[in-house]
Amino acid sequence: MQTEPIQNLIQELSKLPGIGEKTAERLAFHLLSRQKDEVLRLADALRDLKEQVKSCGSCYNTSDQDPCAICSDPKRDRTVVCVVEQMQDLWAIEKSGSYRGLYHVLHGRLAPLDGVGPEHLTISKLVDRVRKGDVAEVILATNPTMEGDATAYYLRSALAAPNLRVTRIARGVPAGGSLEYSNRTIVADALQGRREL
Repeated sequence: MQTEPIQNLIQELSKLPGIGEKTAERLAFHLLSRQKDEVLRLADALRDLKEQVKSCGSCYNTSDQDPCAICSDPKRDRTVVCVVEQMQDLWAIEKSGSYRGLYHVLHGRLAPLDGVGPEHLTISKLVDRVRKGDVAEVILATNPTMEGDATAYYLRSALAAPNLRVTRIARGVPAGGSLEYSNRTIVADALQGRREL
């Protein structure tokens, strides 16, 4: 019979995406077999994640500072903003090394069937940011899914303004795919092959 602390850990681990009960059990017993300081470093990292990481007030990426390191970087091109659905998409673009502008994280995509409308995303913040700033181009890097495309078209209408170029990343990322799981070359090609929407 497993002790309550082990059972509690298995329960919590099994709530993570992609972790079933068997994997959670293996992870729990692995952690139990490790040195105390090693496990406590993991516990500290989890606590720091929730206590120190916050949302950047400009781009809505997560960071331990506000504004985030990307928004504070003076070498970034402030005239170009790349709009992504999730933080993982931003990270995928950053890993490609092919983009030096700023970002805006929507924290989702429009999905009316799931009850996700524009008010649930950071769309109004994006529109305000573009209208107040010196933005010359907005790159819509939403995922090439039905919801991602609908979000891009909605944003195109919401951002319509003279002297503002609105582009969409090229289809280097396969339809139905996700930026998070694309390799660096595909992400770089998609950014370089963007087009007017």
